[in-house]
Amino acid sequence: MIIFLYLLACVNMIYLVHLGLFTIGANGYDILRFKKERDERRQQSTAIKKTVSKLKLVSVVIPAHNEGSAIKRTLDSVLANSYSNLEIIVVDDGSVDNTAKIVNDYFKKVSETKKLSVRTYFDKQGFFGSTKHRYLKVQRQQTKLKLITQTNQGKASAMNHAIKDYVSGEYVMCLDADSILHPKAIERAVNYLKNKQIIGVAANVRIIGGKSLLGKLQRFEHMVGYRSKKFYSLANCEFIIGGVGSTYRRSILRKVKFYDNDTMTEDIGLSLKIVATSGNKTQRVYYAADVVAFTEGVQNFKDLLRQRYRWKMGSLQNLFKYRSLIGEYQPTFYSRALTLYRLPMAILSEVLLMLEPLILGYIIYLSIAFHTLGIIFGAYLTITLYIMMVLWSDEHLPTKDKLKMSVSALWIYALFYIMDVVQTAAMIKSLRLYKKIIHRGSDLSTWVSPKRAKQIQAI
Repeated sequence: MIIFLYLLACVNMIYLVHLGLFTIGANGYDILRFKKERDERRQQSTAIKKTVSKLKLVSVVIPAHNEGSAIKRTLDSVLANSYSNLEIIVVDDGSVDNTAKIVNDYFKKVSETKKLSVRTYFDKQGFFGSTKHRYLKVQRQQTKLKLITQTNQGKASAMNHAIKDYVSGEYVMCLDADSILHPKAIERAVNYLKNKQIIGVAANVRIIGGKSLLGKLQRFEHMVGYRSKKFYSLANCEFIIGGVGSTYRRSILRKVKFYDNDTMTEDIGLSLKIVATSGNKTQRVYYAADVVAFTEGVQNFKDLLRQRYRWKMGSLQNLFKYRSLIGEYQPTFYSRALTLYRLPMAILSEVLLMLEPLILGYIIYLSIAFHTLGIIFGAYLTITLYIMMVLWSDEHLPTKDKLKMSVSALWIYALFYIMDVVQTAAMIKSLRLYKKIIHRGSDLSTWVSPKRAKQIQAI
């Protein structure tokens, strides 16, 4: 009994400390970003606008496998961006649908049309709408367009093929073929890379739609999870750059020899390899909350289980692969926050995940045995207030959406436990297949084509 009480006290203390750090760190990040935006506006008011020829070329690489139903809207979102000097490269990785034909026809239309009508799901204020769209007239004669086809080899191979042999931009953005970029996403990513210390930029990935219970759950989960990345960037201990909208200097990709294909999450593998190779003191990866990209959530629990297993296995594979960083003390090369806090906590969080069913069961037992339902109510109130704070401090949601989501936030606490069950199942499956963690193969970076949502018509 005493052991469980001490365990419960320690776990609660860890969670409370984390909530405090996330809250303070995220607010500090926002203050610094608002100050930076204010300074940039002042500079722009006095500076002469740069011509297109002076802008750095950005290569947007879109690997695709059987994405004929979604890729057109992705290309529309790239062409509708405010950044002018672009190169768009689509790598068709052995699709058996009409992906290549759709892309080829689209590129032909862009090349032949002086003013192209592209569809956007963003209003004039920059807010995203999941059902309504409008059309923009854009001129893109200078945009370089390339379609590459190859046999089915996986996402990492598709990205490497494009970067090694076709990319000519100084900056490289990786974009999933079912995602939608904010109209200023590329411009903002480039602004971060003007800082010579930043070599990689992580985008703020949001979930499209969210009308179903599963959709609402994923939407809240991403919102809460990505707010914590503000603290990680402020503390200089970020090491995860997701694939959607991730932007790198091409020079660093060549330095680390591109993506590896021996883990299930090649994007996490790349960013962690960059941190391991270059350190994070003089060069660093950074989370950019204003570089926004939208992607589709999974549509059923079967796909959710499959997705979370892939994420969990990939995370464990990469943590094991770069385990030498955990506790590493090289203060001139790695930040202490990374090696002595963030990476060890990544391991500890997985342990706590496995213990959570036991701890939750014990809390329920205590509440019933000692008639202290206030314990459960206190946890509910704490998490709900935190979610409300995250929701109302979000800079990318209009007020009407915040009001609608506030109603859902009152009961989303219970659904988070459903996600914990899914995460625990994924962890158990990963540990059962521990040999894949230790002895990684060279063909793990494969495609999983999920079912598409119906909130947005792709064509």
